[in-house]
Amino acid sequence: MRAFLASSIGVTCAAVLVLPLAVPAGAAPDTPTAPAESAEPSDVAGSTQSLPMSYLPAPSGRATGDPTRTAESAEQGLPEREVHPFSLVGVVWDDPDTELHGTVQVRTRATGTTRWSGWQDLETHNAEHGADPGTAERESGTVRGSTAPLWVGDSDGVAVRARPDTTDPQDRNAPAVPLPTGLRLELVDPGKDPQQLPAAGPEGAGDAGDAGDTGDDRTAPLDASVLPALSKAETEARSEEEAGLVPGAQPYIGPRPRIITRKGWGADEKLRERAFVYTKTVKAAFIHHSATGNNYTCSQAPSVLRGIYRYHVKSGGWRDIGYNFAVDKCGNIYEGRAGGVTKAVLGAHTLGFNTDTVGIAVLGTFTTSNPPAAAVDAVAKLTAWKLGLFGADPSGKTTLVSGGGNKFKKGKKVKLNVISGHRDGFATECPGARLYKKLGSARTSSAHLQGR
Repeated sequence: MRAFLASSIGVTCAAVLVLPLAVPAGAAPDTPTAPAESAEPSDVAGSTQSLPMSYLPAPSGRATGDPTRTAESAEQGLPEREVHPFSLVGVVWDDPDTELHGTVQVRTRATGTTRWSGWQDLETHNAEHGADPGTAERESGTVRGSTAPLWVGDSDGVAVRARPDTTDPQDRNAPAVPLPTGLRLELVDPGKDPQQLPAAGPEGAGDAGDAGDTGDDRTAPLDASVLPALSKAETEARSEEEAGLVPGAQPYIGPRPRIITRKGWGADEKLRERAFVYTKTVKAAFIHHSATGNNYTCSQAPSVLRGIYRYHVKSGGWRDIGYNFAVDKCGNIYEGRAGGVTKAVLGAHTLGFNTDTVGIAVLGTFTTSNPPAAAVDAVAKLTAWKLGLFGADPSGKTTLVSGGGNKFKKGKKVKLNVISGHRDGFATECPGARLYKKLGSARTSSAHLQGR
């Protein structure tokens, strides 16, 4: 069990990591193998297969200069093989502070077919996500480095290759940058959607630590799947209690949008840490893309979210999903990290700036693809309400203190937009160039919804 240190914003929590899968002994390195037996039972709640990667044969058969690997290249991976069904894939490694300098690609086979995809890239620069340096979650000893996960749909075959960069990009013969140690391929089955599961009886009802907390018990008990939308007048009437506003004060707050709760998207509450961690307030929102690709339907969005959740916790060693909220391509809004949608829940979304902020991920990859208008509108609605609960102006700026990262040193005071992109706080492409360009209109719409 993993214990987190108690502090003014922290509480004691615990989590477990998936055990390695048994790889069939004696299998030829270049031939598909039968599915490895998972150490984690596959059931309606989902499962994770974790396969260790190994060095691949050098294409020319020449020595690499390492006497222990005279006929191997610097690449690591796994050849095509049959595995238990999965829908989301990623790669993890031992040290979360080690970056993977190179490319990681996967091929997958659609379940029940002989049809293999082409090679697809995984986003390797994922170190900018996660808990801040020095926090109990980051220093737990169980956190791993990871690529972003990729949604590939129902698949039962996979191959992976990791190709390191060279120490000199201008010289093909230059030595390769070493890949991180402990590379493993993670194959995630997100399990069945809630509507496909039998209704939970009294035995399935847990306490607040198990079931999660919507933060608004009056309109959505702990077993509710959806928080219904409220009008602006209804939202303002509740804001004094929810936001702690002075009675009679002008509540610049947008109407609460419809939010699908963790129960609604089928979060397995046994995966995460039981307790919650909070900060003092919410001063800003960081917008992300999940980098999981755009090949999902809106009906599959809960499965994508369950896959990300399981990948963050079981594969990456985080205490819960990193994002506070998620938005799909149809504009549906989902509760993310547990602890209460109206509360200042400490997330793990923007390394160095998780304190006093909220992280919102738009499901998809928007580096070269435009985000749907419905998703951008949902970001505006969500930020108008959430930021309004804490008196933040979506069109304004605020000052945050960096917790450490590659763009700002720890302790540096940084002035940022109240609605910022991930790249504003960390040197990264996230939330993708196309989504980043839409943040200006999101700020304007969000402020308008607040009545500013």
